[in-house]
Amino acid sequence: MQGTTGTPSQPTETYPPTDRTVPTRAPERASYDKELVHAILDEGYVCHLGFVRDGAPVVLPTLYGRVGERLYVHGSTGSRPMRMTGAADPGLPVCLTVTHVDALVLARSAFHHSINYRSVVVHGTAYEVTDPEERRTALDALVDHVVPGRSRDSRPANKKELAATAVIRLDLTEVSAKLRTGGVNDEPEDLALAHWAGLVPLRKGYEAPVADPALAPGTALPDYLSAG
Repeated sequence: MQGTTGTPSQPTETYPPTDRTVPTRAPERASYDKELVHAILDEGYVCHLGFVRDGAPVVLPTLYGRVGERLYVHGSTGSRPMRMTGAADPGLPVCLTVTHVDALVLARSAFHHSINYRSVVVHGTAYEVTDPEERRTALDALVDHVVPGRSRDSRPANKKELAATAVIRLDLTEVSAKLRTGGVNDEPEDLALAHWAGLVPLRKGYEAPVADPALAPGTALPDYLSAG
């Protein structure tokens, strides 16, 4: 048989596994592929930022944005995590997570009910962003993460707003993804049971935009919201 020719595939870039990024349960579901990690992060809206405050764990839901190998999170300059990443401190050890639920997995047995999901866990030290140019880039990324292109179609933050806003960065260094795909994993002896089993896929998408009642006359719906 004659062989085929073509361009060799490029090696996959990965994050190095660490003790904190190798799961103890179902390690075969873990992935360190950078392209996969970026895709999961870019598709989400909300992350959960975990840290220790006064000796107790705290987990906060918040918006985020990615620029290359960095994640950015913003908040009030008076908020505790933002103050804990300031120049007077050596950064804030954090754990940041993002999760998508793709389907409900309904099994014949209660024990084997599950979900199909994609998740990313990032460990590292968060630092305050003080460089003005990087702050602008980060804030644009946060807006565009919610709706791509939106930062060019809105008023940038003014000096007062910038003074009230803190931005922290977290490098994507110690990172892992974890996924569950596929169907039901029932026990062989349960397959004959008269209980419905299967997947209930979940969908995510935009509903029709609802204009602000005070919208300036003649303001059209932007293409990035009307497309598709």
